[in-house]
Amino acid sequence: MTAEALVRTGADAAFDPGAEAARATAAILHDTLHGTERGVVVDSPPGAGKSTLVVRAALELAEAGRPLMVVAQTNAQVDDLVLRLAEKNPELPVGRLHSSDADPYDKALDGLPGVRKSAKAADLAGLAVVVSTAAKWAHVKVDEPWRHAIVDEAYQMRSDALLAVAGLFERALFVGDPGQLDPFSVVGGEQWAGLSYDPSASAVTTLLAHNPRLPQHRLPVSWRLPASAAPLVSDAFYPFTPFRSGTGPGDRRLTFAVPSDGSGPDRVIDEAAASGWGLLELPARRTPRTDPEAVRAVAAVVRRLLDREGAARSERSPDASPLTPARIAVGTAHRDQAAAVRAALAALGVTGVTVDTANRLQGREYDVTVVLHPLSGRPDATAFHLETGRLCVLASRHRHACVVVCREGVDDLLDAYPSTEPVQLGTTVKFPDGWEANHAVLAHLTQHRVPWRP
Repeated sequence: MTAEALVRTGADAAFDPGAEAARATAAILHDTLHGTERGVVVDSPPGAGKSTLVVRAALELAEAGRPLMVVAQTNAQVDDLVLRLAEKNPELPVGRLHSSDADPYDKALDGLPGVRKSAKAADLAGLAVVVSTAAKWAHVKVDEPWRHAIVDEAYQMRSDALLAVAGLFERALFVGDPGQLDPFSVVGGEQWAGLSYDPSASAVTTLLAHNPRLPQHRLPVSWRLPASAAPLVSDAFYPFTPFRSGTGPGDRRLTFAVPSDGSGPDRVIDEAAASGWGLLELPARRTPRTDPEAVRAVAAVVRRLLDREGAARSERSPDASPLTPARIAVGTAHRDQAAAVRAALAALGVTGVTVDTANRLQGREYDVTVVLHPLSGRPDATAFHLETGRLCVLASRHRHACVVVCREGVDDLLDAYPSTEPVQLGTTVKFPDGWEANHAVLAHLTQHRVPWRP
């Protein structure tokens, strides 16, 4: 064993993921409950327990007699937080502030006696915790602001949305993942680039631009990503806020009752089961966005995952859990690609598998993911397809294995595409950029490549 390997082994042995996570959480809660600054920022890698932290902070603030508002970005996130709060403390009075739409919230909330639901903030006055979306909070008027707020998925929130709700609270905890997709905007933000009040920038970016002394913390452990995935995702997407996996090699296993038939899909499945990653590489070709051959390859991999009766073993339970359709997801860059994959799966008799774009897969977790590479078969590499957050989301949804389907030649495409965007004065250069992140991920995937000529 080399000296470097010995050092790495010693470092791994000294690293206690549970203790490191607990230490980070304690520091965050201390600054939230006892700090004097108006805000606390927490950076979290994929699967590090953002929602668990938000729920715990909310419970501790409520138990300390400090009513608070919680801001999330989507109704699904709001409902999930309310369900988690009710599960942890069924007697805690929680308000679910919703819209006036016909179906404004998850009906599972109707069975929770401690949860009060209303479209009017006045009806929820006096409750320990009130949860809603940023869009709904923007229409709320109060005589006196809440002492505390928690902003969940703060990197998905645009700064103009933060401005719309900032008058509702005195102090806030901002929790989010800096490696995910940037906030969505229907208009371009070039005219504001470099300005400290850029409304298209994330809430955290603008917050720190005006308040650089705010306490900043990070969660150091991903409980989702296996030991095979955390090093790559950390190095490629979080070079300044590195993290580790909460599990070690061998803690998770993916096995199949039905042996391989020797086809490309089966060989890449076996490679992914053994190493955590698999690249099913099709012949180089320029194709339409909904490349029929690549779409069929994605569907074939999913079909074989189910036909081979996979079983997943992990630290959660000594017993193997069957790899059901609900524990598999397919990720794409575009909605029409997702629609094409759904049609291909339906033709193979597969139902119950999540198929969606990176934007909609954010925050979700599966045992196995199958990804159609954003640059597969493309004639060029646009800023959209090179966006760091898009590839980060696609590569970080799995607990056991990720299979990427891609056409040969992406490395040449990256080399032919300039690695620098136009320089805009006053802007913070995002690092790593999409060009570098794509190269890093592709270099790793190449070690697990299975060429296939269908």
